[in-house]
Amino acid sequence: MKYGYGRVSTAGQNLTAQIKQLQEAGCKTIYKEKVSGKKKENREQFNLLLETVQEGDSIVVTKLDRFARSTKDALNTIEYLNSKKVSLIVLNMGGDKIDTGTAIGRLMITVLSGIAKFEADMIKERQVEGIEEAKLRGVYKGRPKKYTKNNRGLQYALELFRNRATNKMTVKEIEEITKISKATLYRAVREWREDD
Repeated sequence: MKYGYGRVSTAGQNLTAQIKQLQEAGCKTIYKEKVSGKKKENREQFNLLLETVQEGDSIVVTKLDRFARSTKDALNTIEYLNSKKVSLIVLNMGGDKIDTGTAIGRLMITVLSGIAKFEADMIKERQVEGIEEAKLRGVYKGRPKKYTKNNRGLQYALELFRNRATNKMTVKEIEEITKISKATLYRAVREWREDD
């Protein structure tokens, strides 16, 4: 049996085009969800589909990124499907249809997944180089602080922290009241002591 799987990352996106392509490919049952593909455990319909398929079945997706978010994830899931004797069909893989039920399909998926991983690594490498260059030029400051010294919640937390001798509050209680995390509070305390 051919099972379709359609996914978009956010509730605002539309699955209509994917569903139409999956139906045209002969899928009678289509699992669909609107959830980020980052964490496989959050993809309930996808996990249900993996449990449902049996020997001789096929899972059809419109593109590989609807199926997996990383090379490792794709290859591990394909290996799992192979162990169940289930094939994956990608309708649009660089313009071609790929079926892991064939030897050439398995080779193509492995090669293309490897290229995708290589490209992701190259992007990360270029990003690190760019950050280093920006630091040397003095224009990179890192992620902006969420809580500045002018933040009223942080000021209140610092005030409670300074007056612990009289108010008898624990850091945990201050954290619960102000919603300022312990780590943020301690960092602010260190900066406050350095400024004094």
